Amino acid sequence: MANNERRTLTGNLALADALSRLPYAVEAPFNSYQNQHEATCLPDTRVDVLQEIFSWADGKDKRCIFWLNGLAGTGKSTIARTVARKYYNQKRLGASFFFSRGGGDVSNASKFCTSIAVQLANDVPPVQHYIFEAITERSDIARRSLQDQWRQLVLYPLSKLDGSSCSAPYILVVDALDECDDAKNVRIILQLLAEARSLEMVQLRVFLTSRPEIPIRHGIYHIPQAEHQDFVLHNISSSTIDHDISLFLEYNLRIIGEEWTLGASWPGEQVLRQLVANASGLFIWAATAYRFIYDGKEFAERRLALILQSGASATAPECHLNEIYTKVLRNSIGHSYDDFEREDILARLRKVLGSVVVLSSPLSARSISKLLHVTKPWVDQTLNHLHAILDIPEDYTRPLRLHHPSFRDFLLNKERCGDSNFQVNEKQAHQTLAGCCIQLMATSLKQDICCVDAPGVLVTDIESSQVKKCLPPEVQYACLYWVQHLQRSSSTQLFDQVYQFLQDSLLHWLEALGWIGRTSEGILAILSLEALISVILLYRIFIGNPN
Repeated sequence: MANNERRTLTGNLALADALSRLPYAVEAPFNSYQNQHEATCLPDTRVDVLQEIFSWADGKDKRCIFWLNGLAGTGKSTIARTVARKYYNQKRLGASFFFSRGGGDVSNASKFCTSIAVQLANDVPPVQHYIFEAITERSDIARRSLQDQWRQLVLYPLSKLDGSSCSAPYILVVDALDECDDAKNVRIILQLLAEARSLEMVQLRVFLTSRPEIPIRHGIYHIPQAEHQDFVLHNISSSTIDHDISLFLEYNLRIIGEEWTLGASWPGEQVLRQLVANASGLFIWAATAYRFIYDGKEFAERRLALILQSGASATAPECHLNEIYTKVLRNSIGHSYDDFEREDILARLRKVLGSVVVLSSPLSARSISKLLHVTKPWVDQTLNHLHAILDIPEDYTRPLRLHHPSFRDFLLNKERCGDSNFQVNEKQAHQTLAGCCIQLMATSLKQDICCVDAPGVLVTDIESSQVKKCLPPEVQYACLYWVQHLQRSSSTQLFDQVYQFLQDSLLHWLEALGWIGRTSEGILAILSLEALISVILLYRIFIGNPN
């Protein structure tokens, strides 16, 4: 091997080792494995808004942030994926981070800066050396503030480029910032993104999407007007939106018609117009209607008729979305059950869906069944008719996901979910999960759970497959998030259970967190528990049985 090749190999290995020390949110990029089936805009749709975005990204505009804001279901994430794909293909995408509430690492900001840095190092070769320098200089950078991480791992490396590597700006896509679960961190991220204006030789432009929620509006308005461009998606003319929704429905319903030989003209222009009217400008309504019809297979025509029964009215778009979610849920309950069977199925549905929508990180159907202490067929049967609103993979080891966060909002809001059979009490759902997590840990955790039988063995010396075998996903989930669920339940009903668990299994819990490399989360959880433990002890003294 030549000396140059040897030096290159050594350098690549050193970079890979340095990057491996940065916490990374695997599902953050737009083209992660988990996101590969998410749609981009169909040809000849969203033409005006995409043209405005591309003109901003490709032109001489000095504004470093383009904020696309819109109500739930207006198609923000689809546009974001389209933008990310375009610039990824042009080798101008610096990085992307798609937030998702309840998505684990992508539901918070803890790995935002480090994930951006890892993607920059992988996708922008000229910046690799400087990111390596930054990590080497501050080996503890991943434990520092978001501000320090951003400046050390992103701005500093980019500022070292001379501009010859790329004459056009690099693009950073940040989708659904409103899905980040800490409003304080949302404001910090906005402040950091605005610092892209400080780059001189190489420009970084940030394409940002979110709902127009208060923390984001305030954060944006604190950025000088000359440094950001805003586009309100739900203010686009209704005729333009209806045209795009019509193309979407026509394209996808044609596929259904071909699969079930319903005729080339199915469902017809009049039906298409009615569907577009029912959508009331919401792409998520159109997507949910399409999936509901498609999942009906040979009953596609019947399902189309069910949707059309609602009819268009002058009610708000959100009401139409509520109607279709309710229709999908009601359709999942068979008509041949007696009262006892119906109530049993509804109770199952509330328990499973309530858990799915408040999970802190997605789990597979198998893991959910083990966490809830029910059988997998019980979960499968409960969710069998809900493919229109849930992404239920054929691979039973892959996690269940919501097609759109608006379904979570619907279930947890009594005013939106008018049918009490499907309403989910959020605090009760958190209490259920907290109790299930504690019960699972109490029965699963033990000393030397990975059976190494040798004190001092490093985590890196043990195969990850062995750790996963001894600590399967549902047990890892319970170890990571039981405190979070307990806090969000705002309930004292589990205090006896918590007290007993801490007495019997505290060290086993910390050992398990060490094996999965999440000790830092355990420390934060313990800090969060301090106040709670005081309440528990008082509860034991004054209310509970001290024996």
